Amino acid sequence: MKIPDSAALKASSAPQKKKRLYKSLFFQILIAVVAGVLIGHFWPTIGSALRPLGDGFIQLIKMIIAPLIFLVIVTGISAVGDVKAVGRVGVKALLYFTGATLFALVFGLIVGNIVQPGAGLNIDPATLSQDALDAKTGHAVPKDAAAFLLDVIPVSVIGAFANNSLLQVLFFSVFFGAAIVVIGRERCLPVISLMETVLELIFKIMSWIMKVAPIGAFGAMAFIIGQYGVGTLGTYALLIASCYGAAIIFIGLLFLVAWGFARVPLWQFLKYTREEFLLALGTASTEAVMPRIMTKLTNAGCSRATTGLVVPTGYSFNLDGAAIYLSISLLFLAQAFGHNLDLGQQLAALGVLLLTSKGMAGVPGSSFLALSAMPAALGIFPVAGVALLLGADRLMDSMRVVVNLLGNCVATFVVAKWEGQFDRSVMVRAFNGEITNEDTAIMLGKEDVYAQQELERISGGQEPSPKFRGGPAADAIPQFEMSKPGKPTTPICPD
Repeated sequence: MKIPDSAALKASSAPQKKKRLYKSLFFQILIAVVAGVLIGHFWPTIGSALRPLGDGFIQLIKMIIAPLIFLVIVTGISAVGDVKAVGRVGVKALLYFTGATLFALVFGLIVGNIVQPGAGLNIDPATLSQDALDAKTGHAVPKDAAAFLLDVIPVSVIGAFANNSLLQVLFFSVFFGAAIVVIGRERCLPVISLMETVLELIFKIMSWIMKVAPIGAFGAMAFIIGQYGVGTLGTYALLIASCYGAAIIFIGLLFLVAWGFARVPLWQFLKYTREEFLLALGTASTEAVMPRIMTKLTNAGCSRATTGLVVPTGYSFNLDGAAIYLSISLLFLAQAFGHNLDLGQQLAALGVLLLTSKGMAGVPGSSFLALSAMPAALGIFPVAGVALLLGADRLMDSMRVVVNLLGNCVATFVVAKWEGQFDRSVMVRAFNGEITNEDTAIMLGKEDVYAQQELERISGGQEPSPKFRGGPAADAIPQFEMSKPGKPTTPICPD
């Protein structure tokens, strides 16, 4: 990235015009979400027909997620240069995920026992049909632990990328990055420089995709309200209140964890990532913001290697919001059929949910699949009874999305701090609106702002910012070059 000269710095020292509100991505997404709600409520037919806008935006994001994860993890591991350190990050992340998920499930059971959301419904099993549940889950069956673990290993690397199987892509990426470390960074420098160049291109594509984020949020929200309406709120009022109340308390606990372990003020972090959280709410998808949230975390002081390993893994192993929903829903169904589970049954259910809740991200009807394992394990209600949740499930998306996303962000900070790959001074700079590395500037489409900030830093006698957090300086990685026969080489992305 080209840094302007001192004359440009002098010119830039003039008072900057304040950015107009309507140009703010947060403001655009907020207006889009509100408009979507209004369209869906007053013109539900039109709202239901707008689903392709939301689906199209999410598909644009999914288009780049697999190569993004691969490149981020490989370049991050190569920058760390220590295979053992990468292994420690993975082990610590899984330990944290297991503890967090277990706590979320127990917390949900406590809330369900106190509130009793399904008490008094007295549902007759004879009135239930399996068809609606089959339509939601596609006749799939929950995977056991062995099948899930084997599914992490890709049969074909190309197939893993083609099918967007994030855990399989992550699995291969770790091996690829470790191989670079073992062979030697210097010897693999041409490969690394090529990957860095390709990653810059993907970051630029992502910055373009985000320009249509308000359209995606508008279409997704209009569809949700138009298709399901707000009338469902009354039918499942106590269940919905239980889940959202538990989520608010759990978020409060995440505030304490973030501050206690990594000294991260989570309220400032939410302000810093408000665009990503609002977009996740509008599209009811955490995948829609995965690239941006990873960028924001690295900009806030977490190393690329830690972020690249923790966030994608957390999307399958650390679904705190889904865990709360599953445990409360389990008690709701049991109570609806007139069963009061004793401590032994609840502990057994806890073990089953701890296993079946893993790998839920991106699986259609995943929560229903996890709950469908309960009748076989405990025999407390018919499998078709899970269909009772069909009306409320979509209304829980906002709760699950926010808690899942925030839980993974906190996990990244905790693991990065635990492994010594978190720089709090950089976090403070990021929370104050500064761009702390070159790759973040490219992803956010703020290269000019970054160049101006860098010149001011260098002019003030400070060290230049790195290409990415935990990585080398920008000029330490040569640009990948390509030339025609008989022509001098010229860089693809010249400074």
